[in-house]
Amino acid sequence: MRAYASIWRLRFINGMQYRAAALAGIATQLFFGFVFIMIFAAFYASSTGETPISLQDLITYVWLQQIFLSFIMLWFRDQELFDLITGGNIAYELCRPLELYPHWYAKLLAQRFASAVLRCFPLLTIIFIIPEPYRMSLPPSIASFVLFIVTLLLGLLVVVAISMMIYISVFWTMSPIGSILMISVVGEFLAGMIIPVPLMPKWLQTIAYILPFRWTTDFPFRVYSGHIPVSEALWGIGIQLLWLLILVLAGRALMGRALRSVVVQGG
Repeated sequence: MRAYASIWRLRFINGMQYRAAALAGIATQLFFGFVFIMIFAAFYASSTGETPISLQDLITYVWLQQIFLSFIMLWFRDQELFDLITGGNIAYELCRPLELYPHWYAKLLAQRFASAVLRCFPLLTIIFIIPEPYRMSLPPSIASFVLFIVTLLLGLLVVVAISMMIYISVFWTMSPIGSILMISVVGEFLAGMIIPVPLMPKWLQTIAYILPFRWTTDFPFRVYSGHIPVSEALWGIGIQLLWLLILVLAGRALMGRALRSVVVQGG
């Protein structure tokens, strides 16, 4: 574990160097946050029916998406790992005295964490001082905030486990773009990143609740706003842990199968 912790630390320090990219990302995320909020505000203003989630909770939902985008987006990728697989340099990774799955998992986790740290604090400073109705609200209680932190971190672990499936699939497809599109497009929609899950039709909500994607985004963000009460949040944490266990075990099994049949060409 000390070796994997060192890998995480080194990758985290390396990721903290990209400050210019973080500044550009902050501007982009603020822009899209305002755009999404204006769209939802117009939708709510013209709606005559009962809404399943309040506009203020929805605004908080949108800002949390932008603040923790690096935690939840499935199209966030490490091109170096894709090049190792498709270029044949995976042979060097197999020579290391480390198990490949936790090695890559630690690298991906640190990369996402560094990106989020660089962006979240400046975004929080701005989002809490902008005028109403665009300002993000505080959680209704300390319990909701603590559970939000727990569910957000568990969601991050689940996202990395899903991302590992994308990298493992490239052993067979040899197409990083294809693997990313197949999983990230469907996964981010069902996670509530395009349309919040409460606004989806009932039949689509049922699908979203069955699959793991919703537990990475929709669940922690609604815990923060209190839309999901504390008792339900505690139950949901158990579901997150179950999905994390399933995805990690499945990922390790698939990687073991891929490595048994991997072929490295070259001189």
